[in-house]
Amino acid sequence: MSTCLPVTCVIFGEPASKSNSRRLVTIKGRPAFIKSKKALDYLKDFEAQCPRIDPLIEQDCIANIHIYYRTRRPDLDCSVILDALQGKIIKNDRQIKELHLYHGLDRENPRAEISIKKKPPQDQGGQERKEKPSNTGRD
Repeated sequence: MSTCLPVTCVIFGEPASKSNSRRLVTIKGRPAFIKSKKALDYLKDFEAQCPRIDPLIEQDCIANIHIYYRTRRPDLDCSVILDALQGKIIKNDRQIKELHLYHGLDRENPRAEISIKKKPPQDQGGQERKEKPSNTGRD
């Protein structure tokens, strides 16, 4: 898929909350935290459903994410989704400079609706830069 912004996709399934997606195990006698089975399963499903664009987006972006959960119980958390977007749509999740995150309920069809678009450049004061009109006529 070629890069044409905005990039939109729908990923079916319920994402694991990153804060609840780690489990403590012992590896070679040392404690370690690894992703939970729910998080690993979600990442596998995400990989199969998410389009891969070429080239990856490398500029600053705005992400709009609507997560539809089966119940009201899960925390609204898109961390696993942002991590999963790396290498598929964006080069690194640090590029997300503006995030709009929404919680929804859909007991029959949990999913994440994702839209990524380029963030307009800003001047040093944080204001969006306006393109200067070109002077095509003569005075």
